[in-house]
Amino acid sequence: MPQSLSRVLIHMAFSTKDRAPFLNESIRKELFPYFIGVLQNHNCQPIQIGGVEDHVHLLFALSRTLTIAQSVEHLKSGSSKWIKGKWADSATFAWQQGYGSFSVGPRDIDGVIAYIQGQAEHHRKFTFKEEFREMLSENRMEWDERNVWD
Repeated sequence: MPQSLSRVLIHMAFSTKDRAPFLNESIRKELFPYFIGVLQNHNCQPIQIGGVEDHVHLLFALSRTLTIAQSVEHLKSGSSKWIKGKWADSATFAWQQGYGSFSVGPRDIDGVIAYIQGQAEHHRKFTFKEEFREMLSENRMEWDERNVWD
């Protein structure tokens, strides 16, 4: 086959360092389009981006030439520098060191989109830590609680 084709859908989540509630509504209104641009610049198709004050969720189709680790590096490093340059009170802003990345089947896209769009309502009842543990469990992942949070 002379052409390489790929459609790998990723649901990614990561928080601010120590889950600091830095991402207010006005920052998120500019941050999410920024993430769209980063993804598009690396040939990833953004599908849905959302989040609340202390974390973000991204659903996208991964470029066939990019690893998940490279995509998160582009998203986090670029946006961290951008945030620090744009908002005067953000000199200490940082993302958590790690991230969660989960594969999404084509039949599950609508459910993940709805889940990301419903973050504000969801987090009236659950913390990011509770949500992330649930995501890990649902994806049958093993983790060491000591190494998940920073």
